[in-house]
Amino acid sequence: MLQRKDHLDALAVSLLLACCAFWGFQQVLIKATVAEVPPLWQSSLRFAGATLLLWLWCQVRGIRLFDADGTLWAGLLAGMLFAAEFACIYLGLRDTTASRLTVFLYTSPFVVALLLPRFVPVERLRGLQWGGLLLAFAGVALAFSEGFLGQRATPNQLRGDALALAAGVLWGVTTLVIRSSRLATASAEKMLFYQVAVTTAATPLLSLGMGERWSLTYSAHAWTSIALQTVLGAFASYLAWMWLLRHYPATRISSFTFLAPVFALILGVALLGEPLTVQLVVALVGVALGIVLVNRRPAAA
Repeated sequence: MLQRKDHLDALAVSLLLACCAFWGFQQVLIKATVAEVPPLWQSSLRFAGATLLLWLWCQVRGIRLFDADGTLWAGLLAGMLFAAEFACIYLGLRDTTASRLTVFLYTSPFVVALLLPRFVPVERLRGLQWGGLLLAFAGVALAFSEGFLGQRATPNQLRGDALALAAGVLWGVTTLVIRSSRLATASAEKMLFYQVAVTTAATPLLSLGMGERWSLTYSAHAWTSIALQTVLGAFASYLAWMWLLRHYPATRISSFTFLAPVFALILGVALLGEPLTVQLVVALVGVALGIVLVNRRPAAA
């Protein structure tokens, strides 16, 4: 029987920090590549590679993916939601900046915290934890507010922002489907396989429908970006995320995703020489305190 934990231990925190660090970099990779590789075709290449890697991983480890276990319909639904989320992300990055998209994308924890306790009562947050969630989101908004105020909006900015917000809602609903269905008892590999396999099937059709031109002749920079998105993103980090969802409270781990946009700013400072402002430092403190409050264990009665 699956043993779920009611708090985040050192292993969970370490995995979440690693995932968020890469996710903070991921939007930059997509944005930097979308001008050369059409968005949905870029997504198709990424998830086709991830599906192959995951299938090989399961073959080596003897993990059965196709046994009848009552997860099919929930798995297909999670896969369709996942595919729609990433279609919104890739298309949104044509029209909005990576920083703005990341802010809207990470509204996902609010969807999880609002809806999941209705189906899984043990996931319910208390007042102090809701305060922590709001504090973490306020920190993220503060971190990016200079960009909102200082950058001129592009002609399609509103469309990109709307797609980003839709992606955040879809991510939250995907988590809800996983935690409130038979998928919660499936292996992390099977949970992820539903999502990447359905996305691999769906996004090429969307790409063709939008008239994108397909090619495999791209620069080394573009292929490096796609390789990182595939191996570290769609395979390794998402497999770790599915494992965490299976073993730890979804509302607690979702709060950690607020670190991803903050990591994006830190990487910008470290790699691109962007300025480290007082505003950013305050935001980092707000996110850290918010996560501590959300994950604070209740006092013994």
